[in-house]
Amino acid sequence: MPIQPNKKLKPSIYLAVGITALSMFIANSAYAVQPTVDLGTTSSFAVLAGSGITNAGPTTLSGTAGADIGSSPTGTFTGDADVTTSGTKYTSVDAKVTGAKDDLVLAYDDAAGRTPVTTVTADLGEQTLKQGVYNSASSLGLTGTLTLDAEDNPDAVFIFQAGSTLTTASASKVELINGAQACNVFWQVGSSATFGTTTDFIGHVFALTSITANNGATFQGQLLARNGAVTLDHNTITNDICTGGGELPNTDTSDWLTPFGIGAGLVAVGTAGLLIRRKRS
Repeated sequence: MPIQPNKKLKPSIYLAVGITALSMFIANSAYAVQPTVDLGTTSSFAVLAGSGITNAGPTTLSGTAGADIGSSPTGTFTGDADVTTSGTKYTSVDAKVTGAKDDLVLAYDDAAGRTPVTTVTADLGEQTLKQGVYNSASSLGLTGTLTLDAEDNPDAVFIFQAGSTLTTASASKVELINGAQACNVFWQVGSSATFGTTTDFIGHVFALTSITANNGATFQGQLLARNGAVTLDHNTITNDICTGGGELPNTDTSDWLTPFGIGAGLVAVGTAGLLIRRKRS
C-alpha cells in the first residue's frame, strides 16, 4: 500500500532504514580501505640492505622523504663513489642504519600480514588494479605495464604480497592514474626482487633476501632488502613523501539535523548520508 503523504511514519521505521544504509556503507568501505604501512625510521632511506651494497655505474638518489643509503649488519659498500645522493651515504655500520633495519622488519611483517587479499596471477602485466591487497602464494612478475587506479582518492593504498620472488622484464613499468601516489604502493617479497633493464618501477620494495636493479632501471619509492644485498647499476631512485590527501569524516554530530524530526535516533547514521548538516552561521 502506498504511503499517504499526509501521514507520519513511526520513528522506528526511519531508524531501521538508516541502520540498514549505514551497515551497507560500512561493509563496502571496510573492504576497500587499507591504512598505509608505517615505515618508521626506514622512511628516509632510498636504499637499505642487510649484507652490503654493490653499485656499478652512476646512480642517483633523491626525494623529499629522504635519500639515505646504507647496510646493516654488514656495512660494506662497493662503488659508493659513483652514487650521488641528496641524503647520507653510510659506508659502514651506523646506529641510524641499524635502527632503520629494525623498523624494516616491522614494516615487512605488517605488509605480509594484511588482509583481506585478492589472489592474482603471477604476471601483473597489462592489468589495471584498484586499491587493496594483492597476493600470490608463489612469485610475482611484470611484463609490460601494470596500472594502479586510485579512483580519485590520493590516500588509496596498494599492497602486493609475493610468496617468493618479484621479477620484472626489461622496459616494463608501473603507471599511476586518478590520483594514485607512489608513497602508497608497497611490495612485500618473500625472497628476492630482480628488476630488468630500463624497468620503470613504483613503490616501496621490502625483500626478505636481496634486490638487484639492472642497468637503467628507475624507481619511485625505496629498495629495502631485509637480510641480503642490494645491487645497483646506473639507476635513479626517487623517494618522495605523499602530497595532498583526503580528509577524515567530521565526527562532530552536534549540528546534525534529522529530516524526519526524530531527534537523536538517527545521529548514528550521519556517515551514511541520511542526515543534513546545518550550515554554520
